Amino acid sequence: MGILEGQVAVVTGAGRGFGRAIAERLAAEGADVALLSRSLTQLDEVADAIRAGGGKAIGVRCDVTDPASIDHAVAKVEELLGPVDLLVNNAGVPGPFGPIWEVDPDEWWRAQAVHIRAPMLFLARVLPGMIARGRGRAICVSAIASRLVAPNLSAYCTGKIAQNRIVAEAAAELAGTGVSVFAIDPGFVFTELARQTMESADAQKYLGGMVERLRKAESDPAAQVDLQRCAQRVVDLASGKYDALSGNYYELGDDLDAALGKPAA
Repeated sequence: MGILEGQVAVVTGAGRGFGRAIAERLAAEGADVALLSRSLTQLDEVADAIRAGGGKAIGVRCDVTDPASIDHAVAKVEELLGPVDLLVNNAGVPGPFGPIWEVDPDEWWRAQAVHIRAPMLFLARVLPGMIARGRGRAICVSAIASRLVAPNLSAYCTGKIAQNRIVAEAAAELAGTGVSVFAIDPGFVFTELARQTMESADAQKYLGGMVERLRKAESDPAAQVDLQRCAQRVVDLASGKYDALSGNYYELGDDLDAALGKPAA
């Protein structure tokens, strides 16, 4: 039996990249996994792979920025799998790229709907049930950009900073409920979002160093290692061993066992 046997997990952006790796790892540890994204074709492929490995998974189409779509998706999960024990908010967008005075403000704001509105909506939907049951965990896949000033990447950096703050605020409000929340950096992997960044004319114009790094990672098998490291980090946090660290943001190189012995920086 896996350490997550009997738990129900929801993973957003689960059709590819980090989301898929996380979902497959959770299923391998015994969780029943609900895969959410806008592309049902991708979700079916991941669900089939999980079932082929002996796990249990369903795909549910969902617009993570729309309350009605989220309510419908979570209700479907509850109907088919049961109450949600673990939420992994992984959906993300990379752009827009460029100086604040040049990017399209509407596009910039649409990015925040994914970065900020989505985790807020999901937490608002699943936390009441977790609180009522006295148990549950939520993990927000943030990024190292949350603590960096990266010129021409304001939408992404701002969104990730906000995700970390949402997690910290939620943890303070959840104290004593048995529910924990975390934010993590997933690491560096050449994913479809990375490809979108690399192929973006604006990214090529304003983020030449990042684009070059992505080009090198595309053909480097070693650049995929963080997929499994990230998935393992999610499993570790979902296990309950690190609930005392609720509210904090961690990167893959951070030692969670050491963090248990002292306040996180």
